[in-house]
Amino acid sequence: MPQDSATAASGPGEESAFLLACRRRPVPHTPVWFMRQAGRSLPEYREARAGIPMLEACARPDLVVEITMQPVRRYAVDAAIFFSDIVVPLKAIGIDLDIKPGVGPVIADPVRDAAAVDRLRPLEPGDVAFATEAVQALTGELGGTPLIGFAGGPFTLASYLIEGGPSKTHDRTKAMMYGEPELWARLLDRLADIAAAYLKVQVEAGARAIQLFDSWVGGVGPEDYRTSVLPHSRKIFEALAPYDVPRIHFGVGTGELLGLMGEAGADVVGVDWRVPLDEAVLRVGPGKALQGNLDPAILFAPWDVIADRTRDVLARGRTAEGHVFNLGHGVLPTTDPDKLARLVDLVHEESAR
Repeated sequence: MPQDSATAASGPGEESAFLLACRRRPVPHTPVWFMRQAGRSLPEYREARAGIPMLEACARPDLVVEITMQPVRRYAVDAAIFFSDIVVPLKAIGIDLDIKPGVGPVIADPVRDAAAVDRLRPLEPGDVAFATEAVQALTGELGGTPLIGFAGGPFTLASYLIEGGPSKTHDRTKAMMYGEPELWARLLDRLADIAAAYLKVQVEAGARAIQLFDSWVGGVGPEDYRTSVLPHSRKIFEALAPYDVPRIHFGVGTGELLGLMGEAGADVVGVDWRVPLDEAVLRVGPGKALQGNLDPAILFAPWDVIADRTRDVLARGRTAEGHVFNLGHGVLPTTDPDKLARLVDLVHEESAR
């Protein structure tokens, strides 16, 4: 059952800088965490995952806890991100899929007709009992550091299902969206229910915020987003509203969609590296915090370049009602962990002045 506001407010980490920023309240410093902070850039992650397929790792609570905690031990980040994958709930309801190294999610039988859509059953908490166990364990280990739960957004999940795997053009996906709008709406409605159910499991187990990754929705124009995607994203955010946890919405290449992504119901709008944060403030409008948005590739530059760009992001972020520092997408696999550690310290030091 959803927590009431009093119960939620008393949870661990509520007064953390991260949660304060998400709620657009004064902070002691700009909070920072990184998308994919738990992952291939860490040698301890590669050691923990050695010989273990991704989906198996996501279903083993002991590994989920270890991998989620690794960057928290290494960096002074203000939040942890639950180690999982956006296709985990699809696997849990019986979709025949695998995550192939160097490729990504691959679907054995793509979803391209009404019969296939009808086979997408609702997600039950028991389908992802491993997630409940892992989040509960993490809540105990993290103490005052909040845990962010996450799920995949409707467009991105639909694209994987329809295309059968990653796609640069999403041509089959758009063909259904344009040519079979009723079938498209049914598919996204079911995916919204699945994503909301997965997020509820994480929040009820102890996650203190959630992020909806609609990673590839930047491939859709504003009007198509408004009519064909936004209602389903809104359904997810509305389903989480009774829990009173901050809700973050992020996609790549979504500069033209930032305002609409806020309209969908997010408390925090994630911004990739393509739009400066002070411009994003104007596009998103009042009543929202922003998250972002250092280009992940900057971390391969000399430190003085990284520091200058970081200070610029912080300065632009001060124009927002709340700012969570992050990269404009995930940590790249060959990133030097020491630079991430220095980056966290720099953000804290500069913003606390």
